[in-house]
Order: sequence, then C-alpha cells, then structure tokens
Amino acid sequence: MFHKKLIEVALPLETINAEAAREKSIRHGHPSTLHLWWARRPLAAARAVIWASLVDDPSSHPELFPTEEEQQKERTRLFTILEGLVKWENMGNSEFLKEARDEILKWTNGAPPALLDPFAGGGAIPLEAQRLGLEAHAHDLNPVAVMINKAMIEIPPRFSGLPPVHPNFHKCQVTQGAAGLAEDVRYYGEWMKEEAFRRIGHLYPKIRSGNEELTVIAWIWARTVKCPNPACGCEMPLAHTFCLSSKKGKEAWIEPCFTNDKIQYKIHHEGKPEKDGTVTRTGACCFCCGTAVSFDFIRSEGRNGRLNNQLMAIIAEGKNGRVYLPANEEHIKSALAAIPENVPVSELPEKALGFRVQVYGMTHHKDLFTNRQLTALCTFSDLVEEARKKATADAVAAGLPDDGIGLDDGGHGATAYGQAVGVYLGLAIDRGADAWSSLVSWRNTVQASRNTFSRQALPMVWDFTEVNPFSSSCGNWSEACLGWIYKVLERLDVNISGNAKQLDAQNDCGLRKVMVSTDPPYYDNIGYADLSDFFYVWLRQSLKTSFPKLFRTFQVPKKEELVATPYRFEGNAQKAKTFFEDGMFHTCQRIYEYSREEIPVTIYYAYKQSDSAEEETSRQTASTGWETMLTAIIKAGFTITGTWPMRTERPARTLSIGTNALASSIVLVCRKRPTDAPACTRRNFVNELHRELIPALKKLQSGSIAPVDLAQSAIGPGMAVFSKYSQVLESNGTPMTVRNALAVINQ
Repeated sequence: MFHKKLIEVALPLETINAEAAREKSIRHGHPSTLHLWWARRPLAAARAVIWASLVDDPSSHPELFPTEEEQQKERTRLFTILEGLVKWENMGNSEFLKEARDEILKWTNGAPPALLDPFAGGGAIPLEAQRLGLEAHAHDLNPVAVMINKAMIEIPPRFSGLPPVHPNFHKCQVTQGAAGLAEDVRYYGEWMKEEAFRRIGHLYPKIRSGNEELTVIAWIWARTVKCPNPACGCEMPLAHTFCLSSKKGKEAWIEPCFTNDKIQYKIHHEGKPEKDGTVTRTGACCFCCGTAVSFDFIRSEGRNGRLNNQLMAIIAEGKNGRVYLPANEEHIKSALAAIPENVPVSELPEKALGFRVQVYGMTHHKDLFTNRQLTALCTFSDLVEEARKKATADAVAAGLPDDGIGLDDGGHGATAYGQAVGVYLGLAIDRGADAWSSLVSWRNTVQASRNTFSRQALPMVWDFTEVNPFSSSCGNWSEACLGWIYKVLERLDVNISGNAKQLDAQNDCGLRKVMVSTDPPYYDNIGYADLSDFFYVWLRQSLKTSFPKLFRTFQVPKKEELVATPYRFEGNAQKAKTFFEDGMFHTCQRIYEYSREEIPVTIYYAYKQSDSAEEETSRQTASTGWETMLTAIIKAGFTITGTWPMRTERPARTLSIGTNALASSIVLVCRKRPTDAPACTRRNFVNELHRELIPALKKLQSGSIAPVDLAQSAIGPGMAVFSKYSQVLESNGTPMTVRNALAVINQ
C-alpha cells in the first residue's frame, strides 16, 4: 500500500489558480517569452502539481498525525509552502526553493525520481521539475518543441557557471547560472545586427521630418485589388482601419485621395476619418466609387496573383514620441529593391485549423512576408552559422577544449558551446519571423505593432505593418528578438541535468521507474505541427548544420501527430476520432510502463471554450475529448484518484475573442490499478459513491476551493471509485461506460 500524496487529497486551488492566471501578464525574463508555444501550461500550475505529487498527505501517516486536527494542521503547513512556491517572485529565492526541495527529499527518502513529459511542448513541466531538483526528460515529436526544451532544460545546466568567451569578457562580471552564456548570446547577436545592417541597411532608409532625420519604426501597407467596376477600375486599398493613433492628444489617421485614377495618402492629426476602413466582416467597398466588393472576388484575384500592396504611411521615432508621415517614392523604391536570396521553400497546408490565408493565394510560407522581410530573415539566418563559428573560435581562445563534439553527442567543449550560442540566436530569429511578417497589424490604441500570432491562427491582415529590425522600437532585433532571449537565459540558474529528445509518445523511450507528468494534445483544438511550420522553416535555415537529424525533414512531421483533425483523413471525422483514441490509448499504455507505483501520474486535459452560437457543438466536442481521455487512461490500467480544475487563462486575453480558446485545464491524478482488481455491480458502485464522496468533499473544501470548481473537483473521488475496479457491470451484465459513470457521479 502506497502513501497518498497531497495532490490526491487537497490543494490550495484558489491560490494556485490566481497565481497561474496572474503569471500570464508577467513578461520580462519569463521562460514563455523564449519562444512562442500554443496553450502552454503556466509554470505556477506545473510547479504546484509536481510538488504536490511528491509530498505525502498527512492522512497517510497516522503514526505522525493521529488525529484529524493534527492532520489538518500539517496540511495547512504544506499549503503555506505551496502557496509561496507558486508565486513568481519567489523563483529567485534560493532559501525558499531549498525549503520546497527539502520537503520533496523528505518524502522520497532523499532520492527524488526523474520526471518524464512525453508531450513536452513549450517545456513548462520539465522546467519546473528541474527547478524542484528533479532530472527532467522532455520528449516531443515536434522539432520546434524539442529545440525549445533543449534551450530551457538541456543547455543551461551544461554550461552553468561559465564566464562569457567573447573578446570583451574581462569587462563582464557574470558567472552564476547561465548568465555567462546569456552575455555571449547578447554579444554575438549584436554582432549579427551590425553585420546585417552592413549588408542590407540600405533597404531601411531614414526619413526627413522638417529639419530632422528620423529612424523609421514601421511602414504601414494596404493590400490592394483592382475595382471590378469598369467605370472606376482604380487600385482600391483594402484596409481594416485608417486610424494610426487613437491616443488622446496624439490622434493620427490616413486619408486616401484619388486623382486621375491614382491614389495618394495624406496624414491628418485632427478629426476622424469619414470611413474607418474599407473591409468589414462581409466584404469590402471601393473608396473611390463606393462599389461593394465580395470576398469571393478578392480571393479569386489573390489566387490569380493580382493582390498587390501600397505603402500608406511611415511611422518614425521623434523626440516626443511617434511621428506619422505620408509615404514617399524613396521608401517605396527601397522596399521594392529587396531581392531575397536563399529563401526556404515550404508549402502551407491546403487546409488547417485557424488558417485563412490560402484562399487568397498564399500557398507557401514565403508568401506571408514581403521581399524586404524575407531578405532580412534570410540575412539574419545565414549569420547564425557565422556567429556560431566565431563563438566556437572565441571559446577555444578562452580556454575551452576544442574536442569537436557537438551538443547532441554530449559535448561540453568549444564546439558544443558555439552550437549553444547558435540555438538561442536561432530562437531570436523565430521571434523576428513572428514580428516581421505581413500578417502583423498596428495597434492604434498603444501605437505599437502586434505579432503574427496574437492567437493560434493565421488570419488575413489587410492593412499590415512592416517593422524596422534596425530601429530601437517595436519589433526590433536588439530588444524584441534578442533581448527577450537574453533576459530569460540569464535567469535560468539550474544545475540539474535535463534531456530533450524528438520522440513519438507512442514509441518506447526506454525509461522506467520515473515520474510522469504531461499535457497531451487536446483532441482537435490546436494543430501544433501546422502552426509550428511557420517557425520550423527558419529554425531549420539557421540550425540544420548543428542539428542535421532534428532538421532532416523540410517540415514538421504531421502523419504521427496525435490530433483528431478530419482534414488529415480526407474529411472523415470518424477516422480522425479513431486515430486519436487509439493513439491516446497506446500512449497511456507507455506511460503505465514508465511510471512508478508510489508516485501518481498527472495528466492535463484542456477544455475548449465555446462561443454562444456554437455552444452545443462545443459541448459535445468537449464531452468527446473528455471521455476519450478518461477511457484511454482507465483502459491502460490506471485508476483516477483526483481531478483538479486549473483556471489558468486571463478572461480578457485576445484568444478568448476568437475560436479554439482553451478556457481551463483539468489535472487528472492517476495511479496504477492492481492487475487483480475485482469487478463490481452498478448497485455496489452507487453505494460506495455515497460513502466516499461526502468525506472527500470535506477535504476538498479545506483547500478553499471556489464553488465554481467544486463540482469538477468532486469527479476525482467519484472516478477513483469507478476506476479502481476492473469493470463496473450494469444490471444487464454489460460494462458501464465512462459516460454513464460520469452521469452517476454527477447525480
């Protein structure tokens, strides 16, 4: 008989949820800013789940805590530690972390297990395991996810404490954790910027405003199409808005003016535009003649290569803030002069969840960028290899052994160090791709650009923003790309080793007797592979020399990806459902082989948020995914001992506005079921529920669970009763389904 862990009895859920939601607004230095990943679990939630899975609940030790009062007193002490542990501000507090780690050592006999996450994704779970003193193993089929995890858990411990190797290292006093590596990433990244400007700086001219010469922050473009009205025929701008700044006292807007069928754009600083834009949800209208234009017409023109761009405005940085200026010929010619070379060629999927651009003729990833943006990305990508070689040579000069062994072969010398620097520079270029595409819009409320992936989709952007990577403002290389990487890396002060591998979760990874905590893909909600191809093509361009095996394919593997997307099965929803169910069952069987009996397995299940118009369909989908997950876990040999609702999302986030939003996660706590578990009847199941649920609810309430979460939390003790049996037999002798069991528990 194994001891119950804290997570199987009670949690301070309200505090965990509050900190997990608050964490979404923390930016500088937060690991989530290293690289975009979709539906990433908050670090606070991952940290709480891991810690509470390793610490015994006091009810498991009546020899130490014989009365309920003493057990509750000890539970309160553990809650205090956990409530402090989930606060972001405590992550730099070595004494506090030591107290949390000591508690783990106490209940694991001084030998904490290694942790495996077979769906590592954005790396929150492996990183927090490492922070708590566990050896972390991060596996994922997706090469982008693998690279993110290498950058977070594998590389920093390998070079922890090393001073920088660049030629000016004697000026730096940084040796703690990965701070030395971070300083080198900053140094070689700035060298890349200087070298890139030397090569392509002429494509980014300054602009005069009065007697001043100003650096351009961004160029605002409108897509255009020829008006179908034969009497007009102008090149009509397609713009969602003509407003550049809605900030009080700093208003600015664009006025299109037509003269002899030619268009010019004027900038105004008073009043408001007569028409805020030309594109609505139903179509567009010609600004010149007022003709209504359907999306079908615009899409047809796009597919036939007749969708063009016009420069509407230029935004520069002045002494007193943003300066909005009209387009001029010099800047139009500079943009058109860009001729990109060595552009990666990769196709967008014909159909994918959240993708809208293909119907407008954008069939390849390169179509999502202007020629100048492609030139910048190719230039910076090519420079990663040059920076890697410089870092390797400087590492040799600084005294690191020149062993010729790379990161993937376990190297710790100059070759591996140069590759490590290259990894972070490659990730910085991915941040650049997110900031430098033609699907970037301008936020007139805050006078700044929005990144490509403001949500997990690629929708069409009509009036788009082309930022200047060499400026000192939004979307620039030094701060928006390189700076975020540097700030994360300098805070990663972990000495415990980590390992990140590309591996299909259904295949045996060889690990045994480990702790498993994972966040598997949720049914059909997010197409990770399709989305991450956007970044993969640039990572491959930058890092394929250092990681030839990881980047051996032209795009991210998709055939094996465990999602229930009908378009991968010729539109057959049943085949997609069967593929997901079978794959999840086989994965749970693998997890059963890996896991230790004395430590529960924790699996996150993400709920899909529904729009009112699609509420019933969404509820059915959520029910299907929920039942599929529970069925796979139970069928694989687990009993479910807890269900904890983690409300981790901020309600006002951009994603909530659209579809495919993940509203919350349920953490399923699982134990291996004895192979000789008996069967029981429906009547016995119902009677046992009556006995078990009331005391379980009292313990749940001791964790100050919000009323909205109590019903979902109560499913855990109910499913614990159902899943501890090999099967529950209905009155007609057939096995009870998970759906029927949930109905009985809810009653």
